[in-house]
Amino acid sequence: MLTARAQTALLETGLVLAWSSAFIGAVLASQTLSVFSVLMWRFGLIAIALTPLLLWAARLGLPLRWYGLHILLGFTGMFCCLAFALKSIDLGVPAGTAALIGALQPLATAVLAGPVLREAVTLRQWLGLAIGLGGVALAVGQVSGADVLGYAFSLASTLCLVVTTLIAKARWDNSHFLPAFAVQTATAALCFAPLAWWDQALLPAWDLDFVAAVAWAIVFSTGGAYGLYYLCLQRTSAVRVGSLIYLTPPVTMVWAWLMFGQPLTLFAIAGFVICIVGVWLAQARP
Repeated sequence: MLTARAQTALLETGLVLAWSSAFIGAVLASQTLSVFSVLMWRFGLIAIALTPLLLWAARLGLPLRWYGLHILLGFTGMFCCLAFALKSIDLGVPAGTAALIGALQPLATAVLAGPVLREAVTLRQWLGLAIGLGGVALAVGQVSGADVLGYAFSLASTLCLVVTTLIAKARWDNSHFLPAFAVQTATAALCFAPLAWWDQALLPAWDLDFVAAVAWAIVFSTGGAYGLYYLCLQRTSAVRVGSLIYLTPPVTMVWAWLMFGQPLTLFAIAGFVICIVGVWLAQARP
């Protein structure tokens, strides 16, 4: 049997890999007719698969505020976060730069965790977060020119994740996890449907590219990333979980190098090492 600490470490490792997979999935989705159609079917199929559990939860007589909470989490954490992120890349923000902006999430969470969640943020954690941000900046490289609106959308995506983290940590005890996930994914699917319709891809051709993109998004980017995110959030603090996001840009770069042959520089490797140091410092026990 694994100890509690080993289980947490295993979950956190899986979270970093799964969260990084979303960028790989974005490359696969970009090869289809509509990324919004991929997202709609991604969340819709999961919601359909979890419908029996949702019906089971309904028999438990859960209050309306429980449904309202998870509709809100699905809207902010799945729909808004991903819609803003994809639109920012569509407007010209490089994926690496979007990852760098996303790395601001731990700092924003740390700033708000004290007054909102009343979590103690130590000096060691602040130091780790700052070092981690520097490692991300080194790994990603210089920011290239892009539409200012694109950067605004990328920042909005990060803020949506911060808001979701704080709401989930403050209002959800992780009970009825799968039924809650069903409500969240159904909410996201319904929100993405008008965007897929606008792209004239509500009913896309189920070719190999589309099936691969949807399957990747379901298994890794949804079940893995969101599921492990909430499980880690239940076990540790919001600051600790948020600090793991620092490992996403460099891990994504290694992954993209292996799968697509994208360049992997010495700056990326050095930044990755710095990120590990920063995360280690930020992982102070609550």
